[in-house]
Amino acid sequence: MALFRIDRRTELSCGEAWRRLTDWPRHSGSVPLTRITVTTPAPTGVGTVFVARTGIGRLAFEDPMEIVAWEPPGAQRPGHCRMVKRGRVVTGWAEIEVRPDPSGTGARLVWREELRVRPLPRALDALIAPAGRLVFGRALTAVLTG
Repeated sequence: MALFRIDRRTELSCGEAWRRLTDWPRHSGSVPLTRITVTTPAPTGVGTVFVARTGIGRLAFEDPMEIVAWEPPGAQRPGHCRMVKRGRVVTGWAEIEVRPDPSGTGARLVWREELRVRPLPRALDALIAPAGRLVFGRALTAVLTG
């Protein structure tokens, strides 16, 4: 599996960064050719399922994800969310952590992801990790600034 990590700082408060990062439909379009649909009722929490559909027409695939850990940031604790990918094509997990920046303003966030793209040989994991870091890094920037 390809493992990657993205570290970011934002001027947004922890609460606002968390809100934007966990507004799943907001991620639509931040990853090219991808639309996100939440398939369970609000509010978001453990058990929430959403699907990222990536591609065009017959060349598209679905990446269903389920939230298995959910703890929004509090006064003295970071926010943490863990999703498990349950698709036929993409498997693995992703985690989001949001905490106050030590400077006293803004927030720090970490996005960790381990993914496997089933039709691709494992030998390509060394290429998938930097590609994931690039694509998801751009997506994080779009979600946080948009």
